[in-house]
Amino acid sequence: MAQVAALKDKGNAALEAKHYGDAIDYYTEAINLDPKNHVLYSNRSAAYAKAHIFDRALADANKTVEIKPDWSKGYSRKGTALAYLGRLDEAIATYTKGLEVDPNNAQLRQALKEVRARKVFSRGFPNPFNRVDLMAKLWSDPRTAALLRNPSYESKIRLLESNPNLATDMLHDPEVLTTLSVLLGVDPDEGTESANTAPPKNVDLKEEFRKATTPKLAEIKELAKAEKEQGNEFYKKKAFEQAIEHYNKAIELDPTDITFYNNLAAVYFEQKDYDKCIKECEKAIDIGRANRADFKLIAKSFLRIGNAYKRLKDFHNAKTYYEKSMSEHRTPEIKTLLSDLEKIIREEERKAYINPELSEKEKEIGNDLFKKGEYATAVKHYTEAIKRNPEDAKLYSNRAACYTKLAAFDLGLKDCEKCVELDPKFIKGWIRKGHILQGMQQPSKAIAAFQKALEIDQNNAEAISGYRTCSIENASGSGDPEKIRQRAMADPEVQSILRDPAMRMILEQMQNDPRALQDHLKNPDIAAKIQKLLESGLIAIH
Repeated sequence: MAQVAALKDKGNAALEAKHYGDAIDYYTEAINLDPKNHVLYSNRSAAYAKAHIFDRALADANKTVEIKPDWSKGYSRKGTALAYLGRLDEAIATYTKGLEVDPNNAQLRQALKEVRARKVFSRGFPNPFNRVDLMAKLWSDPRTAALLRNPSYESKIRLLESNPNLATDMLHDPEVLTTLSVLLGVDPDEGTESANTAPPKNVDLKEEFRKATTPKLAEIKELAKAEKEQGNEFYKKKAFEQAIEHYNKAIELDPTDITFYNNLAAVYFEQKDYDKCIKECEKAIDIGRANRADFKLIAKSFLRIGNAYKRLKDFHNAKTYYEKSMSEHRTPEIKTLLSDLEKIIREEERKAYINPELSEKEKEIGNDLFKKGEYATAVKHYTEAIKRNPEDAKLYSNRAACYTKLAAFDLGLKDCEKCVELDPKFIKGWIRKGHILQGMQQPSKAIAAFQKALEIDQNNAEAISGYRTCSIENASGSGDPEKIRQRAMADPEVQSILRDPAMRMILEQMQNDPRALQDHLKNPDIAAKIQKLLESGLIAIH
């Protein structure tokens, strides 16, 4: 059927792409349409085996053999599943039965040889380096006794003792081969069932050990990845304890993969166990360096340490590890994190610097210097007083007085604005702001400041005097129209209004048709701008 063939092809493509779950789904759908198709069960068995679901792989292999007992691949699938399940005797019997069906099948012959080798090694020597009498055995043989005099050889043996899987990658090393020849007294050859059989003289130790261990190493790495994937699924569900269990299993199976440590650290971070998170990330970095991991993965470990320190409020350590992450791999994310953290550090340092008592002392020094006319030096002490107590409005007022004496009106105005922002009821701040604006030849703004002061105390003589003076000056411009124009044009707000094309058009309409003013005044924004021009003396309404 065309539909079955299409589903099978999709399953094959998914299997090749290592999307085992999708492959299983496609094969299952095809089997529902054609339940007697032995090839579909065989393919699904392969997919289950790749996904490390070996019991289901075995069930499908059994179905394959049941439907098509004269097809050798069915026995290959069944033998593979049994071997992975550790049922080695049954695997041997299955491969043997398959060879009866197809005596020349090289794949079955090789599989039979490997599973027999595994049986011999698992029965007699699960780990040839992990034995109580290891060193005694090596010292007792002249070949290895000579090697033991070299400290590097003993270190190598200790490494293999803790992780024998490394031996496969070290079979090119003559010292490792010599050691194995001393430790292994078995021959995993075809038909050998006794662990006490003496090795033949022409045994190829390197080849036999490779055959016995290489399939196991590949299986271990695949199992480790499968454990990681299961851990990821639990992590997404926020089932953190189960995720930790699977990530730890992955690490036990393959302790050389930095990703497993990074994932475990991510779980501890979510659990707010930041000390454990940092510890796992440090392990990840060491493992990554030792195994030449991708620098992006190492950068990720540094970044997570930085995030953990940030959560612990240890901002300086967080900054250090963010910078280390950037040195490995610069990304916009880490640049933003580092920039934000530096702002936090500056703010924390500012807060830590606050000390009202020291601020008061600095203010008194500034007051004395102001009385002596040493305004520049007084500014330094008022500035220090502000750093020590930045919420004290009076300090800004005092420094504004110094700036006024130094004719630094813009700085004085800024301090006055901060002063009345912190304490809107501080009358001296408004009065000082009014005097500065008066000195900057902005009488309309000065009038507004003096009005604020009079709202606080309507009998304040200094505020009344300032208000009157500015009102007269604003109304008459000292009788000099040119001075009025110059003063108005120095006002940034007036400049902005006059640059507005819409306002220029409105002013032209007012000049040609005064009645148009009434319509424009209905718009609050336009009315405010016209009022500003009236206050500045640039326009007048008759």
